[in-house]
Amino acid sequence: MKLLSNLLILIVFCFLVPVSAQSPISFAQVYKAGESGYACFRIPAIVRSPSGRLLAFAEGRVKGCGDFGDVDIVLKTSSNGGKSWSEMSIVATYGGLQSGNPTPVYDLLDPAFPKGRLLLFYNTGNNSEHEVRLGNGRREVWFIASEDEGTTWSSPTNITDMVHRPLPDPADWRSYANAPGHGTQLSSGRIFIPANHSAGPPQDGFLDYQAHAFYSDDHCATFKLTPSIVYAGSNESTAAPLPGGGVLMSIRDQSGKAGSRLMAISRTGGEHWDSTWVSNALPDPVCQGSLLVFHQKDGSPILLHSNPNNMKERCCLTVKTSHDQGKSWEVLREVYAGAAAYSDLVLVDQERIGVLFEADGYQTILFGWFCF
Repeated sequence: MKLLSNLLILIVFCFLVPVSAQSPISFAQVYKAGESGYACFRIPAIVRSPSGRLLAFAEGRVKGCGDFGDVDIVLKTSSNGGKSWSEMSIVATYGGLQSGNPTPVYDLLDPAFPKGRLLLFYNTGNNSEHEVRLGNGRREVWFIASEDEGTTWSSPTNITDMVHRPLPDPADWRSYANAPGHGTQLSSGRIFIPANHSAGPPQDGFLDYQAHAFYSDDHCATFKLTPSIVYAGSNESTAAPLPGGGVLMSIRDQSGKAGSRLMAISRTGGEHWDSTWVSNALPDPVCQGSLLVFHQKDGSPILLHSNPNNMKERCCLTVKTSHDQGKSWEVLREVYAGAAAYSDLVLVDQERIGVLFEADGYQTILFGWFCF
């Protein structure tokens, strides 16, 4: 009863406080460097279950913060809106090599699972990104599924051959990575996972990279690839559904030449791209970002976007809003003024937005929440 009473007070407070007053941000530490034998935690991803439980995934890196090495995907959950978190569990590992880029998404439209099924896509690698770009190694794509909010998981399913173009394909895809951050489900039921790859030998300025996505219309029995984004250097991506089955992607410019996020929109759910542009309202220091849809009380959607609001440094983590499907953006609020890098947005409830993010030089992953 006390928890319910506190929640009702918080919802009333959120409703009464105008956005201009900027209701306070609360924080909880989710992962801390050195915890449970992991030297570093990176690459946060978060989803909310149908019952309201929050599931916060990350890469647990055993020997340091480097991308390649002994890396597991770990999970903590919260049943009180992010105020406190469970003990850690390991959900994916790869025999002392890399298991990373956690990309969770709920399939809420599969009639075989009326309570929803949690899907977690991830990558494994047997060599560093640099070596894979040179053609020496392999990055694979897998998914696991849970019917009990992350308590137990299915055996891994390898979908690499459906979503990758391995040598000696003429396209010559080499490096490969999901998202990272949460995936999305479109109104059609399509499971949509942003991704990126390098094509051919390495080029200066990382111009061998291109963003793309893969999707499933049959609840992950089969997958198809979207066309690649026609922008050399497009890289890590995040996506949000648009009305009518469309999708918007926000993309990291690995070359750094734009100094801002890239946007790509598809009215066909990724079957082709209608337009791609540089979003100058979203400056970015070559980092990851997150997209989320928030539905207002009248049902109309607002897009939310988080990333470091700085062209040079990974700091000043900021949430912005768009009312015109990503054409323009305005600041909602700065979440964290200090060092902050990768982030992932989640709807905590109908009044609160949550952000899971790397902070303080990758020493911690924090969860922040505020009224919207």
